[in-house]
Amino acid sequence: MLTKTKSSNMHEPIKLVLVTMDTHLNSAANRAYEDLKKTIPGATLSIHSASEFAGNPEHLQHCKDDIASGDIVIATMLFLEDHYLPILEDLKARRDHCDAMVCAMSAGDVTKLTKIGKLDMSQPASGLMAMLKKLRPSAKDKDGNSKSSTAGAKQMKMLRVIPQMLRFVPGTAQDLRAYFLSLQYWLGGSQENMYNMMVNLINRYAAGSREVLRKNAKALDPVEYPDSGVYHPRMKNRLSSNLSDLPKVVPDAKARGRVGLLVLRSYLVSGNSGHYDPVIAALEAQGLQVVPAFAAGLDARPAIDDYFTKEGKPTIDAMVSLTGFSLVGGPAYNDAHAAEEVLAKLDIPYIAAHPVEFQNLEQWGGSERGLLPVESTIMVAIPELDGSTIPMVYGGRPGASGTTCTGCHKQCSFTDDHNPQDMFTCTERVGMLAARVGKLVDLRRSERAQRKVGIVLFNFPPNAGNIGSAAYLSVFQSVQNLLIGMKERGYTVDVPKSVDELRDSILKGNAQQYGADANVHTLIPVDDHVRREPWLKEIEAQWGPAPGKQLSNGSSIFVLGKQFGNVLISVQPSFGYEGDPMRLLFERGFAPTHAFSAYYRYLREDFAATAVIHFGTHGALEFMPGKQTGMSGACWPDRLINDLPNIYLYASNNPSEGAIAKRRSGATLISYLTPPVTQAGLYAGLADLKASIERFRSLDVDANQERIDLGDLIQAQAAEIDLCKAEPVWDKTDLDGLQNIVSNLFNELLELEYTLIPHGLHVVGAVPPLAERFGLLKAMADVALDHPVEDAVVEALMNGEKFDKVIDAHPKLLELGTREILEDLFGKMVQSNELMSAETEVAGMLDALDGRFIRPAAGGDVMRNPEVLPTGRNLHGFDPFRIPSVFAVKDGAKQAQRILDKYQEDGNSLPESIAMVLWGSDNLKSEGGQIGQALALMGAKPRFDSYGRLAGAQLIPLSELGRPRVDVVITLSGIFRDLLPLQIKLLAEAAFMAASAEDEPLEQNFIRKHALAYQKEHGCDLETASLRVYGNADGAYGSNVSNMVENSVWEEEDELAETYTRRKGFAFGRAGVPIQNNALLKSVLSDVQMTYQNLDSMELGVTTIDNYFDTLGGITRAVKRAKGGADVPVFIGDQTKGEGAVRTLSEQVSLETRTRMLNPKWYEGMLESGYEGVRQIEVHITNTMGWSATTGQVQPWVYKQLTETFMLNPEMRERLAKLNPTAAARLANRLTEASQRNYWQPEPEMLKAMQEANDELEDRLEGIYDNNSLAA
Repeated sequence: MLTKTKSSNMHEPIKLVLVTMDTHLNSAANRAYEDLKKTIPGATLSIHSASEFAGNPEHLQHCKDDIASGDIVIATMLFLEDHYLPILEDLKARRDHCDAMVCAMSAGDVTKLTKIGKLDMSQPASGLMAMLKKLRPSAKDKDGNSKSSTAGAKQMKMLRVIPQMLRFVPGTAQDLRAYFLSLQYWLGGSQENMYNMMVNLINRYAAGSREVLRKNAKALDPVEYPDSGVYHPRMKNRLSSNLSDLPKVVPDAKARGRVGLLVLRSYLVSGNSGHYDPVIAALEAQGLQVVPAFAAGLDARPAIDDYFTKEGKPTIDAMVSLTGFSLVGGPAYNDAHAAEEVLAKLDIPYIAAHPVEFQNLEQWGGSERGLLPVESTIMVAIPELDGSTIPMVYGGRPGASGTTCTGCHKQCSFTDDHNPQDMFTCTERVGMLAARVGKLVDLRRSERAQRKVGIVLFNFPPNAGNIGSAAYLSVFQSVQNLLIGMKERGYTVDVPKSVDELRDSILKGNAQQYGADANVHTLIPVDDHVRREPWLKEIEAQWGPAPGKQLSNGSSIFVLGKQFGNVLISVQPSFGYEGDPMRLLFERGFAPTHAFSAYYRYLREDFAATAVIHFGTHGALEFMPGKQTGMSGACWPDRLINDLPNIYLYASNNPSEGAIAKRRSGATLISYLTPPVTQAGLYAGLADLKASIERFRSLDVDANQERIDLGDLIQAQAAEIDLCKAEPVWDKTDLDGLQNIVSNLFNELLELEYTLIPHGLHVVGAVPPLAERFGLLKAMADVALDHPVEDAVVEALMNGEKFDKVIDAHPKLLELGTREILEDLFGKMVQSNELMSAETEVAGMLDALDGRFIRPAAGGDVMRNPEVLPTGRNLHGFDPFRIPSVFAVKDGAKQAQRILDKYQEDGNSLPESIAMVLWGSDNLKSEGGQIGQALALMGAKPRFDSYGRLAGAQLIPLSELGRPRVDVVITLSGIFRDLLPLQIKLLAEAAFMAASAEDEPLEQNFIRKHALAYQKEHGCDLETASLRVYGNADGAYGSNVSNMVENSVWEEEDELAETYTRRKGFAFGRAGVPIQNNALLKSVLSDVQMTYQNLDSMELGVTTIDNYFDTLGGITRAVKRAKGGADVPVFIGDQTKGEGAVRTLSEQVSLETRTRMLNPKWYEGMLESGYEGVRQIEVHITNTMGWSATTGQVQPWVYKQLTETFMLNPEMRERLAKLNPTAAARLANRLTEASQRNYWQPEPEMLKAMQEANDELEDRLEGIYDNNSLAA
């Protein structure tokens, strides 16, 4: 390889410095350097990887020092600002003082620093460079979409051609040729190419006393390797462009199936494939034939076309990517649409596994977080946009010699034999990856009639009439429809005759015999459990000796459910802490119960499920203890699901929690539609009141006496339904004042009438009826135009009328939007109607059971994002690099101003400090709308790099902001923490920058004002004093306030505040790592003047789910305690329609109570779903009391009317008790508890009637109620 020449001074020192993204070429470069020293003994090489120096001040300083003294500096693959900004100024400073600086395949700010000979890339492109750019094949077409899979190969070919073209062109062209040769050498990546790259640069550019080194060695042309091909460690030369060269380790006759494995060419040519070879071997050990293939660059399509298909059909049963990147693209860009089309054509399972690139295995194994923010974004979130599943760590760089990885029970130790810069595998993870791939191949190749399928129902909290509950879903009817679909496709399943028979067989059966919540399918003897439970010690440390108290009779563990042929419908055990929620305060080392672990082992090993379907949003599996992302063998979700293929039916409007299920339990999500929405309308007293007001408004100008009489009636009617006070009587002498009172009341009625509410529960497997689709389409138009449209418009569109005719027939539409806007909206409405008219959700589950590729789909509210349709697809969130979007930032500023205006309505001055709650779900659906609000309040905005990716924060100048910077205390949901780590750093950086703005007066910067005061009082640094982003510790979720309320295990409200503060007292700084700082949280909360949260989902209200009072209610109670008992206003930003509105919490609860809970349209829709519907009503009432417990801002009339409607109405009580006696009893107990806690005071007669109703419902629950004897 080496061609030596004589030199006058071979020992003249010359320093080469290589700075790159990661370490994957470092070993090849080091081996090349050993060769270089033989010909140029004075040469030194320093290699620095951004993956090692980012966040490591000592490593970074070494890198800076080497750049400052480097003679030839090479910088490559520096795309991320976190990687290149720390050294950018150092590169700039050295540029004019070194012999050569080559910067390639990096961000524009880095690449333009290239300066070799006469080539200066900071200058405008020369004519020659411009010509070459025109010759370069583009990877994208004129619309910005990725071209065919040959584009990357053409670019590589052009890279080889350019140096040949320039060989004989004099002048600057030779420097340009040297640059392209350097690119070619680098992409060739081998020891030989790295050697020749360094020699070529020395030969051309060594200057001064080093010029004598120019001819000490001769640089050969780049060694070429196949642009795409196959790889195998047992194959001669290891790389080949011929598929037939692959060794057949597993004979056809013994093959379980065939797997395509995508690997990176650069690792192969550099000889750094230590993480690939064990994966290949593990898959082959599973009896799988493996086709490891690679492609040029980061577009895998050529490899797929050449080696995984034949005549357009797949030749493999599953595909696994080991690259860590998206299928089409890399760290700089991705084309999810192109990837989806390729994957859909293959129509096989696709797993995107990944190494840990920016930390080593020992660091990952010991981390509670798991993956770093940049890893979870590039290697998990971005591939999910393609449609990937089961994100798994399989390898990475080993830890330092003498360290041990604590990621699993194997406790692997690293020695001097492990090169810390070469790739390595985690043997436990590789084994699990191979096992999972094997099970997916088995699933795809199995006969449907032979498959055994487990359907998992949820029961949280237990003992509450909750079995078979899921968000927005009529579970039992949906399961029945799935069973029918399975039967039609050839599964061995005994379909019950009716949904009632299905429900009763699961909920009743032998339940009473065992004292269980549901039918006991089987008993697991304690001895069997103890013998087979591999993690018994960990479980017993939390729950005591087996079998434990949950789902046990003392000698056995119950598995609840019922088998129907080859389908087992079973009930997932609960977390176990429901009766003792304070246990969560000490959940380090937390483990599932004996029953929970035994349940999943039963599904895997005893029932021997081919696959499992978790039915509805959501269960407990994915929230079990373990890393946030990048699971290890010690993480409970991974242990429990093990290698079992996991299909998860998930609500389409909840991509955030769905992502947790994907990343922590390896789930393939199948989205289901949320319930139809409809206008709330008016009923009973509300309808009567509106009729009276309309009469009032239609009176002649001189009909004063009638106006006065109607005023009396209107006040009486409004007071009867608690819309106004009966006393004092309205002043009838002031007719203008009376007119204003009645007008305001009318506007309040219109808001109630036109509020959109969910109607009933969704049924999977049933096409929404015409009326439901009509309601949804009308809501879509109302939301888009921020104004109700006539029913005739929607009817015309559904009947196929042309858009222009519809507009011409209803010219007032043009007052709501331009013709172009209207036609675009109409197109979406018509397409949505077509997509909802086909059944896709049962089909999606059945396709997943067939081992087919499930297309990806963005989650969100269908009214605002019709791309959610069709459902039945694999949910994902948005690209985290693009959050918050430009629209979200702009809209966030508007909403922030509405918040401030609302606070100042009552004469308050601008608030200095606001506490705000951010959820992952809302921010994913709105592309970061709430993040935009928080930034706007602080007077900041996001900063994006040259690739359009989120890079940090920047302050808006006070002169542009036009008001002081508001101090915002931000509390995050656990989901936000898990899914949006880059956005946490953005918010923390914004707060720190504001606190550091020394040139701003304190009266214009409340963040700095409060931070300096805290710093002075506690003697801490400014970084600590400016911490404003708080949340849970890694791996923990929720504040525990909701658990305490739901289980009634609290006495004083301050207990809720203390619980909240302890759970949410972890501060996130610019590094994004949570550090517990309860004292600082209490201090900043004492400055808070209002609390706030957004409402961003049409289906959800603040009384629909407990998360709202758990978060916003929890922090409000914590603020009150921090302020010595002083109340602060609580606001809800309702952005479910148009421009949005800001309401007080009291106004919001009242609105939801009238439009939902007291509204026959809503509760009758719920009761149509029977058992599940009663549970939903009870949940709303419990959540209402949760608001009283945390804020005290629920008006007493709410409880009074709820009690009259659901508890004291004999007919309603009878219906509730028959449909779900447990939930009915809980409902009554909750209303009674609210009165006992003095949240309302019923009259003595009502209190007596409540007690009698309570007794009756308890008797019904115990089976001793005799309706006939009572009637007699």
